[in-house]
Amino acid sequence: MFYREAGDFKTTYQEDNQTFPIKFDRYRYYAVLFVAFAVIPFMINDYWVNAIFLPFLIYSIAAIGLNILVGYTGQVSLGTGGFMAVGAYAVYKLMTAFPEVSILIHVVLAGGITSIVGVLFGLPSLRIKGFYLAVATLAAQFFLVWLFNRVPWFYNYSASGQISAPERTVAGIPVTGANTEAWAPYLVCLVFVTLSALIARNLTRGAVGRRWMAIRDMDIAAEIIGVNPLTAKLTAFAVSSFFVGIAGALFFAVYLGAVEVGEVFGINKSFLVLFMIIIGGLGSIFGSFAGAAFLVLLPVFLKNVLVGTLGWPTDLAAHLEFMIVGGLIITFLIAEPHGLAQLWRVAKEKLRLWPFPY
Repeated sequence: MFYREAGDFKTTYQEDNQTFPIKFDRYRYYAVLFVAFAVIPFMINDYWVNAIFLPFLIYSIAAIGLNILVGYTGQVSLGTGGFMAVGAYAVYKLMTAFPEVSILIHVVLAGGITSIVGVLFGLPSLRIKGFYLAVATLAAQFFLVWLFNRVPWFYNYSASGQISAPERTVAGIPVTGANTEAWAPYLVCLVFVTLSALIARNLTRGAVGRRWMAIRDMDIAAEIIGVNPLTAKLTAFAVSSFFVGIAGALFFAVYLGAVEVGEVFGINKSFLVLFMIIIGGLGSIFGSFAGAAFLVLLPVFLKNVLVGTLGWPTDLAAHLEFMIVGGLIITFLIAEPHGLAQLWRVAKEKLRLWPFPY
């Protein structure tokens, strides 16, 4: 009985409404945070940061944002890549216009700008839903990519059309540019991931999250019992776009350093984040992390096995990697359509009773 609830009593409303009401969950959460903040920064190198940790952390934020919109509110979106581009270009303009301001503030402001853009493109959700809303957000994706490509002001009239992040520091430590230590960008992204997960977790467990889920389950019934569809849907678009914008800002400034919008934030990025929340589990914060880990770690593992171990040509390994990842996604969705989060729930139920079968 590794996972115990017996004897874990609550004596106040605050204790009963904790994010992790079970003591074992809290200890596990504290242990993960301790390892992430106090152990991993001293053990990682540039390869681990750039190949695994930074993509995982940044995609986790994007997946949390999209999961709020799709999993909790039921509003299908295919414009995640475009909203990430808004965050990236917003933080670029802020970094170049106000170089004396901390990049941490720039990232948060970029999320706020993306939130406003998300609300504007979320207005069609008040009249349409389902497939039609997906087409509307897909149009937003193409429009935003076209806008950042065609208006030179966004990339400061650069001849190449690319944007490059200038070197910035936090407490005197470089976190962008070529002179960064491996642990510095990792810790910056880790702080944003931790805060994003806590905010999203508490929002979805509160009155706002219940309104989102009421709209998702049956919008007409929700309106009858007093839920305002306008505020519920637009707040979902605002919060979702805020997280996605932060992910886009970190993806550009901290991870890549230089981007071209059509290549980095195209439609493939939107589908990638959507696959993450589908595989991880819709309507689950943990599912966002699980899906991001699956789609970040699996290609790295396959590349190391096919190229590093078996010695296959890189181009052949790349094609096989797409086939294997696609086949695993289809197989996984057939076997467990509710995602990795459901497997984790089943595992916890088993651990509650172990070693007894029932």
